Amino acid sequence: MTKLAAVLLGLILAGLLMLGGSAALFRRRRVFSGLLCGVFALFLLLLPVGIGLVAGNMVTYTRLTHEERALKAEFTQTGEHQFDAVLTFPSGDVQRLVLRGDEWQVDARIVKWKPLANIVGFDAAYRLERITGRYSAIADERSAPHTVYALSPATRLDVWSVVRHLSAWLPWFDALYGSAVYVPMADGASYAVLATQAGLIVRPLNAAAGSAVGGWH
Repeated sequence: MTKLAAVLLGLILAGLLMLGGSAALFRRRRVFSGLLCGVFALFLLLLPVGIGLVAGNMVTYTRLTHEERALKAEFTQTGEHQFDAVLTFPSGDVQRLVLRGDEWQVDARIVKWKPLANIVGFDAAYRLERITGRYSAIADERSAPHTVYALSPATRLDVWSVVRHLSAWLPWFDALYGSAVYVPMADGASYAVLATQAGLIVRPLNAAAGSAVGGWH
């Protein structure tokens, strides 16, 4: 049994005990005490449900305890301001797409937890959100065709939305922030997107990518 499961089970058992105590108080006609005990019991029973929903959504986030590769991107130029991109994820899944522009950008959301949450198994986590093509020239950025692709499936419940609305009542969250990186695209270039506690970084994996970054202006 994980620490989180043990905590949830403990809350449920405490809630059931409080519920039994509430019923006993009502039988003794101690209405106010019974009502107060019942409300607290309901809170203890509903709290694991909320935690479970958040924990379930965390499956869509990748646990981040150190610097790790989040994505490998390889590019082949097929025309002016146009590149074929092959994205390889740590799971082995591959996504092929077409990006327009001179640069490419990856966005991610980062969730950091306080030490208390770490005790029950929550580490910092990231989720890649999207990849987009960018143009070096502002005029092209304003008028040229744009390309954008989702890197994570949409979910009915998202940790980000929950925390944004309930942050005052969820003190175990430390920080929520978006992180984005962008570098030039080049024919034959290969890059690694790495997730760190400070956000995303990109490193060239071959000479073509290194030359593109070195000559970037």
